[in-house]
Amino acid sequence: MMLYSCLSANTLTVSDELAERLRNHQERLPEIFELGLRELHAGSPKGFEGAAEVLEFLAGLPSPEAILSLKPSERFERQMRDLLERNRLGGLSRQEEELSERYEFLEHLVRMAKTKACIKLGIPPRPDA
Repeated sequence: MMLYSCLSANTLTVSDELAERLRNHQERLPEIFELGLRELHAGSPKGFEGAAEVLEFLAGLPSPEAILSLKPSERFERQMRDLLERNRLGGLSRQEEELSERYEFLEHLVRMAKTKACIKLGIPPRPDA
């Protein structure tokens, strides 16, 4: 039996600095590109998809009210529900586990920011914050 694999080789021109950083992760390049493309195409202005968006939002020193209004995107919520369901039905692959852990970390960052926003506003933190 013969198995066929569809792989293609690509050549990229990148800065020396980026080339050095990528060299340390050669075995994970397909995953890095996949995650990068997901982030690039996530584009939900009112929600958050990944760490970059959350950190950029928080780095802008938003008002406590703006922090409290931050919500995950529909896509993010759907992906979390799907991961939770797959985990319940039989487990996750290593890649799915890593994705789930990243999502949990992002949720934790947002909960911390919302709790601090509530403290600044002098209101009790919401249990779902």
